[in-house]
Amino acid sequence: MFKDLWKQRVKFVEADLIKELRRTKSIDENLMRAMEYSLMAGGKRLRPILLMAAADASGGSGEKFITVADALEMIHTYSLIHDDLPAMDNDDRRRGKLTNHKVFGEATAILAGDALLTLAFEVVLRQRDVPPEILLTVLKEISTAAGAAGMVGGQAIDLRSEGVQIDLATLKLMHTGKTGALFKAAIRSGAILAQASEKKLLDLTRYAENFGLAFQITDDILDVTGDEKILGKPTGSDIKNAKSTYVSLTSLDEAKRLAQETVDEALNSLESFGAKADFLRELVQYLISRDH
Repeated sequence: MFKDLWKQRVKFVEADLIKELRRTKSIDENLMRAMEYSLMAGGKRLRPILLMAAADASGGSGEKFITVADALEMIHTYSLIHDDLPAMDNDDRRRGKLTNHKVFGEATAILAGDALLTLAFEVVLRQRDVPPEILLTVLKEISTAAGAAGMVGGQAIDLRSEGVQIDLATLKLMHTGKTGALFKAAIRSGAILAQASEKKLLDLTRYAENFGLAFQITDDILDVTGDEKILGKPTGSDIKNAKSTYVSLTSLDEAKRLAQETVDEALNSLESFGAKADFLRELVQYLISRDH
């Protein structure tokens, strides 16, 4: 049931993503091809699915907010294109395919990322049947998460930390921004769009914070233990780039223990929710058993 719903929603998201992308006009066809290449390269579509699941848990209809969900995936894709660049993580493959700059060149890859980021905010404003004040609140959530106080700030700490051993507090701050901020924005945005109560919004915020942390710890574990063919990207890149991770700063066993502890905290935050939050419960438990 859980995986079936996930697959259904992945198809739903991907069909709507291509629709929104095709609605976009560009004066350069090669740029549009580069944008589509990465946006439609597959993946778990976690951020849009989290938004919809949070809206469902809050008593709304998650699929009604697909347009905002699309925008989150566009922002995520822009970040992946830029992360893969030689000046960042310098990766050649992503999701089993050549990275954007390997196909289109560095300059076009940078522009494709820029274009997806700016398009995302246009797409948010295409969302229908949402009161303007609520849509503006969501727009602020997303823009804050994507910028210097969130994802970009976390990436800056990440780059500064290469070759330097940082402490666990700095590592957590980095990933709270780089990985966790957009997860948190997705979940909070779903709740806000569904006009959740303050209590539900607070509980879902706690869930989101623990979800993001569990996701990153598991990513660090998979970089050590994962199968490159299943992951669709190189393993051992953290070691190659001399990055501090939850595994390197503690141990593999301790990282696994911390991941489980964080998942338990996420589940505790959903105690007041009924069956409509079951997808969120199963999703966070799936995190620490995933192989990609």
